[in-house]
Amino acid sequence: MAELPLIISVDDHVVEPATVWQERLPAKYAEVGPRIVRAPMGEITFLGGKLTVKPGSEGNPTDWWYYEDLKRPLLRVDSAVGVPRDEVTMKGITYEDMRPGSFSVKERLEDMDLNHIEAALCFPTFPRFCGQTFTEAKDKELGLLCVKAYNDWMVEEWCGQSGGRLIPLTLIPLWDAALAAAEVHRNADRGVRAVCFSEIPPFLGLPSVHDPDGYWDPFFAACEETETIINMHIGSSSKMPSTSPDAPPAVGSTLTHTNATFSMVDFLFSGVFVRFAGLKVAYSEGQIGWIPYILERADRVWEDNRGWGGVADIVPEPPSTYFKDHIWGCFFDDAHGIRSVDEIGEDNITYESDYPHSDSTWPNTAKIAEEQMANLTDEQKRKIVRGNAIKLFGLDLVA
Repeated sequence: MAELPLIISVDDHVVEPATVWQERLPAKYAEVGPRIVRAPMGEITFLGGKLTVKPGSEGNPTDWWYYEDLKRPLLRVDSAVGVPRDEVTMKGITYEDMRPGSFSVKERLEDMDLNHIEAALCFPTFPRFCGQTFTEAKDKELGLLCVKAYNDWMVEEWCGQSGGRLIPLTLIPLWDAALAAAEVHRNADRGVRAVCFSEIPPFLGLPSVHDPDGYWDPFFAACEETETIINMHIGSSSKMPSTSPDAPPAVGSTLTHTNATFSMVDFLFSGVFVRFAGLKVAYSEGQIGWIPYILERADRVWEDNRGWGGVADIVPEPPSTYFKDHIWGCFFDDAHGIRSVDEIGEDNITYESDYPHSDSTWPNTAKIAEEQMANLTDEQKRKIVRGNAIKLFGLDLVA
């Protein structure tokens, strides 16, 4: 193959423009809804996977999201592309400090062109990866309006102005499964095929996918009916893995895939894929090298321990048999995972660039893909970098 096919990235990110909510919320929420305030950066700590930060009286100017009692700064790690790695810290920044492609459609498309990427699916920043910010808020009426405002902006502006190159990924009100189902249908009616969800909902104080009363069933049913893909980004449970409270962030960053691992085992043993035979989920930025072992281990546990393990009546077939039709791994810069393509299955792997985060492979995503996929067939490369994503999300692009 003379050149790698154009890439479809299934995990990039957008830093929301300052006006997203102020332009869409009723006027009465102007002083409590999400808005940008410029203030100096104060003290910041990051231990055991938990970030603590507050405005100060002096220091570098920083743009802050204010929402109810929340004050969340824009950080260099939110927009790190084009910045030397050693300068990517927890420093507060302003919009002027960012690469414009972080928040502007025109410049994002230009940066995608530089990176051999045709289309991209983008996760939120201020709402966090599945809308936890609005789930944690006090005023749920306002929270629902914020979710809908974000989705309207995502569909109409961020994606609507991209000529089909930015793929809509919407949020749901996690605190109410019936409202979540309604929002899935509302967005599906305008062509949306992707929605964010938490990898481990109990970490957010919500029922698990094992809930005996089927708390999530209305949401799962809506996704199945509309062929909407559930996308779970690492960190979408608001709890990054770590080993101890005093472990540096690098420890948790090395272990980020484990939440995706835990989540996949949850789904495989929950019976969700039995009850919803058309449901599909994707593990964004979860990497893929771990998947063969977990499928092998899950089958062994099912075979040996299902009598006392609580799954005999819930999961009638070995867990791995549900993988092919229901689960997609998403990765970047995972050479070990590439060596496991035959074990995972070439039809269940998608690719990403993670723009504009510090882990992003931009502007070398295609170069890294070519190097790591050198031993794959042309057909395998085509499926992984674009074909599988086009089929999964029903994109109007040539596979």
